[in-house]
Parts: sequence; C-alpha cells; structure tokens
Amino acid sequence: MRHQKQLLNTNRRPTILYLVFAVSIFSLFLFAIQSSFFSGSINSHRNAETIRILSQFQSNLQQCVANRGLGLTAHIVDHCKLILKYPEGTNSTWYNAQFKKFEPLEYNYDMCETLLLWEQYRNMTTVLTREYLDVRPDGWVHYAPLRIAQLGTKKCHNKTLCEEQLNILLPAKPPFRPRQFRTCAVVGNSGDLLKTEFGKEIDSHDAVFRDNEAPVNEKYAKYVGLKRDFRLVVRGAARNMVPILNGSDNEVLIIKSVTHREINAVIKTIPNPVYLFQGIVLRRGAKGTGMKSIELALSMCDIVDMYGFTVDPGYTEWTRYFSDPRKGHNPLQGRAYYQLLECLGVIRIHSPMRSARRQDWSDVPSREMISQAHAAAFRLKKSQASDIGQFGNCKVWGHVNPDKSGPISGTSDMSDVRKFSNYSKWEVMPFKSLRKEAQNHYMQMQGVSLYKMDGNKLDDLVCVRHSLKSEV
Repeated sequence: MRHQKQLLNTNRRPTILYLVFAVSIFSLFLFAIQSSFFSGSINSHRNAETIRILSQFQSNLQQCVANRGLGLTAHIVDHCKLILKYPEGTNSTWYNAQFKKFEPLEYNYDMCETLLLWEQYRNMTTVLTREYLDVRPDGWVHYAPLRIAQLGTKKCHNKTLCEEQLNILLPAKPPFRPRQFRTCAVVGNSGDLLKTEFGKEIDSHDAVFRDNEAPVNEKYAKYVGLKRDFRLVVRGAARNMVPILNGSDNEVLIIKSVTHREINAVIKTIPNPVYLFQGIVLRRGAKGTGMKSIELALSMCDIVDMYGFTVDPGYTEWTRYFSDPRKGHNPLQGRAYYQLLECLGVIRIHSPMRSARRQDWSDVPSREMISQAHAAAFRLKKSQASDIGQFGNCKVWGHVNPDKSGPISGTSDMSDVRKFSNYSKWEVMPFKSLRKEAQNHYMQMQGVSLYKMDGNKLDDLVCVRHSLKSEV
C-alpha cells in the first residue's frame, strides 16, 4: 500500500511540473503580446505625432511661399513632398540644351530631405584640409589629384607629388567653425543691386561673402557695401587675384574648383589666406558659384542674407552690376529652389522686388518651428534606417593627435609679403576667442569635424575627432 502511494506521488510530480511550465510559457506569451501591443501603441502615437508636426510645418511652408513667392505656389502632396508651381502663362524662355526642351513650370521637392540636408550643412566643414585627405580612404592617391589641374597623373602614388601642389593652400584642420558668425551677407553680381541701396545693410553683417571678379570700391559702395571677408572664385578668376583683391590683405580667397602651378605662383606673392572649397556636389536645381557661396556661408553663420541674386519668380532681367549682361543657369528651377530654402529658414532673400515691403520675416517659420520639424524629419528618417544617431552618417572615422596638428598653410618659397602677413590668423585662432555659440556647438559635437565624402545625400560622411582638452 505504501509502495503504491509512493508510486502515485512519483507519477504526479512530472504532471505538476508540466503544468507549471505550461502556465509559465502561457504567461510569457501573454506578456509578450501585451508588451508588443503597448510598444506598438507608443510607436503608433509617436509616428502620428511626427506626421502631425511635419504636416503642420508643410502648411506653414505653403503659406510662406504664398506670401513671399511672388506668384509661386506650393502644393502639398503629403507630409514631406510638395510641388512648387509657377503661374500659368509664365514665360519659360530658358532652353535646356541637354534635354532639348524649355524649362517646366513646376518642380517636385522633398521638404524633409531638404531640411535634413541643409541642417547637416550647418555643421559641415567646407574647406579642404590635410586631415580630410589623411583620413579619407586613398585620399592622397585618388582624391587629391582631382583638385590639381595639369598634374600629369590621375593618381598620386607618390604623396609628395600632390603635397607640393596643395601645401600652400591646405590647412591642417578646419580654419573656420560652424556658428563662427551670427549674421552673414552673401552678395551676388546681379545688376538688380543697382536698383536698391543695400550697401550699409550689407556692411552691418558680421561677415560678407562675394563672388569672383565683383569689384568693391567707392563707385558701388552704396549698392554693394565695402566690407569684404570671403570671396569664392572659380579657376579663371583665381588667375586674376591681384586686381580682384585690390589691396584687401585679409580677404579670404576660396577657390571653387582646382588649383595648378599658375595659381600657386600668384598665391605665393600675396598675403591673403587662400583655400580650396571642399567640393560638395549639390544637385538641387540651383547651380553656379552663388549656391556654393550659400553652402560656404551656412557652414559658418547662423543667419545668411542673400543680395544681388536674380532669384525672384517673375524677374525678367539678367544683368551684372559691373559689366555687360550675362545669361545665368536654369532660372526657373533655381528660383523655385531658392524660395523653398527661404521658407525653410536656410536663407533670407533681399531684392528690388521685395524692397518696398517690410522685411519682418514673420511669414517665415520660426527657428523653434524649424527645429521641431527637423527633429520630426530626423525621427522619420531614423525609423527607416538602422543607425542615424548624431554620428550615424559617419562612414569613415579619423582621430587627430593634439600634439601633432600639423603646420599652417604655406611653403618655404613664399615671398616676404606673404611670410609676414596676417595669413595664419584663422588657423591658429584660440578656441576661447570664438563666439560662445561656436564654442558650445563644438562641445556638443564632442570635438568632431564633419566632412562630406561625395554627392549630396545624407550619408557617407568623413568624421574627424579632435581632442577637446587641446581646444579648451
């Protein structure tokens, strides 16, 4: 009898264990379902809130274009996509020789991508540096030769060959910082500058950017001002630097395309800082040196004001304030894109067609609204990508030894004029002399400089980390 009870108890134990195990599994299953439902509910709420913010921003952008677009209108497709349209009957006289047709009167844009792209450019380095070539894979072998004309070789297997051509205008690290200036004026060459007197207003900015051969003198002072800090020049204009500078020793020249022996020979005789543009390729409909100047200014400035660009819809002239008229690039598409950038808070446009109105910018979305939209666009992008944190787009990383930051730009055979000039002031500027906003931004970025690898997408960045201790 006792033996039978023991046997019965022994048979029950596995049954009880199985039941306990089954109950545990069922409980875990229920918990997983509840967690999934709860998590899905949170994610759904977040997605709905993200789309609500972007949709609201689209409505504000639409109103901004209606108020400032001078006939241009924005038609919303969804929370990111929109179409900018010109009024019917707009005279599309600009013939596209490549596609053998006149420009269309409407253009599709992705507001989210554009917003993310230009906010990223605010944090970029737009001057070519030694650290970029050192860090970029095969930077000296493959990329450096592309920045030197008449080199005679497509690759620099011998690094010295490229160094001889680039050292004179190649800083070791970025000479200019994001947020370095509060307000900047980018002054184009359009003849519409002669219809207004923006001179004093232009000179009131913390820094002024000009293009190519544009003269700066008393003859045009009331129209274009006299302040001169940066000048972006194409290769042809770079050959004529001396008359362009006209005694302005501190004006920084930044060559848009490539350098070569002839340009270098001129550089060695002048005191001005000279650098190469880092070479971001922006295929967004607005071409030319003017758009590159916007990129350059945005990488240093909080607020970018545009003057002397024929960008307003309805503007029928194409002139230059100092020379004969000159035909420009894709006006309709370019003007639509500039208007989109203004209503995204990237630039502020000044022109004769707007001079009569009070420029209070109240119809442009506020910086707070833009920041919220940027955060929402970032969340949307992150939900579609696996890694897009602060440095998620850094495909290549490099580190700089604070004790070996490299020499400033220049070579041993420079003239005395250049040797004893104030050329090095940007490259050895003490961190403590930067404005507070620039210091704070550098700390928030953990001492990392961002460079674009190639193209205009939100990926493939070259990122170089500097020692915060060496700066602070």
